[in-house]
Amino acid sequence: MAVIDVFLLPGEHFVGDARHRIRTLLGSCVSITLWHPLARFGAMSHFLLTEDGKPGAGRLNGRYCEGALELMLGELEQAGIDPAQCQAKIFGGGMMFPGIERSDNGGIGRRNGETAERLLQMHQIPVVSESLFGIGHRHIIFNVGTGDVWVRQGPPGAFGGKALKERL
Repeated sequence: MAVIDVFLLPGEHFVGDARHRIRTLLGSCVSITLWHPLARFGAMSHFLLTEDGKPGAGRLNGRYCEGALELMLGELEQAGIDPAQCQAKIFGGGMMFPGIERSDNGGIGRRNGETAERLLQMHQIPVVSESLFGIGHRHIIFNVGTGDVWVRQGPPGAFGGKALKERL
């Protein structure tokens, strides 16, 4: 079976089967992966902000945490997957400008990660692993066939680097 590579840009998500490998590059943005181990089916998001801030916007938007999660959950359900039987992993929320960005809970990356954790808990989807916060960016590769997610974290402004650091 040939692997189909998918690269997510900010505001995008993807839902697919075991043939897919989903990649992205995160700074303060966050990715949520959802994986159903028996069906070997999964989803991944790349969202930028916690919420839209426009009351009554009405349409789900993948640039925001809640919209991205709702879009993935809906597509999983359409594919016959019960999201409550999925395992979640969360990545990103890095501080990209440590010299000028707040290091307390006021940073955008921290708010993104904490919002993802809270929403997954609200949907009763267990978080089995996470790589959140810290300084710098992350390269993420999600193998939908195995549920493995590989992470490489690098310093701010450096997008080259070493081999993938850990499997989560």
